[in-house]
Amino acid sequence: MPELPDIVVYIEALEKRILGQRLDHVRIASPFLLRTVSPPVKDAEGKTVVQLRRVGKRICIGLDNDIWLVLHLMIAGRLHWRKRDAKLSPPRGLAAFDFANGTLLWTEAGSQKRASLHVVAGEQGLATLDPGGLEVLDSNLERFTAVLRSANHTLKRALSDPRLFSGIGNAYSDEILFEARLSPLALTLKLKPEEIERLFAAVRSSLGQWTSRLRLESGDEFPEKVTAFRSGMAVHGRYKEPCPRCGTKIQRIRYAANETNYCPNCQTGGKLLADRALSRLLREDWPRTPDELEALTRERK
Repeated sequence: MPELPDIVVYIEALEKRILGQRLDHVRIASPFLLRTVSPPVKDAEGKTVVQLRRVGKRICIGLDNDIWLVLHLMIAGRLHWRKRDAKLSPPRGLAAFDFANGTLLWTEAGSQKRASLHVVAGEQGLATLDPGGLEVLDSNLERFTAVLRSANHTLKRALSDPRLFSGIGNAYSDEILFEARLSPLALTLKLKPEEIERLFAAVRSSLGQWTSRLRLESGDEFPEKVTAFRSGMAVHGRYKEPCPRCGTKIQRIRYAANETNYCPNCQTGGKLLADRALSRLLREDWPRTPDELEALTRERK
């Protein structure tokens, strides 16, 4: 799912192309996309884009009649800038927004249609879609600490909860925790003040650096290579690859459709975190360290 750095760069690219432009037509190909009926999407047509805004992981396009188009890309949704009246091809094509100078295409890979479009009126309507998470880049350590300690969650869960922190998901939470040298399963209420301070610095550093990096990669072009797995990432998506800091093999915890990646040497004191599926399978044979895991792997080959 595109997270804060990706969404910021998307919005900056859109500002260059559609800010001040009239939205002539909205073409919706997927019946699953539009999640609201009032105001009708037709109210957006013929209106001029006056601002763009990020709300969590959502892209919000504000029009001059105080109507907002709110795009939530979810996991597989992506945006593309094309020539005017570009073809909208289902099933990947979800919607097209036609401007005088080009068309914004919205696609979604895969069969699970999770992306959503909301049409809302005014700031009040926009506020109903805001999960309320803290904007860490605009906050201070005191406020960050209060939100982090508002409930006793694992760090991975807390960082990726949009009600607690805005714009952080599966990918960047892995990178943040690696930079902070903290276990993804550490409990928020058990963190020491110096660990919270380190985490706060890592959130700001990681999000800021990745935003700058993605901005530089895109340049004046529209960002077309939006992905959760980037070559420059330290741990996310790098299972069994060497840690860039110490060389230990990156490990993972798998759950549902997601996984958490971490370095056992840098983040968990040399201990492997229990993967639920493998723990149930191996039971008492579950390895406790990377060395034990390597030995078990060799035995089973």
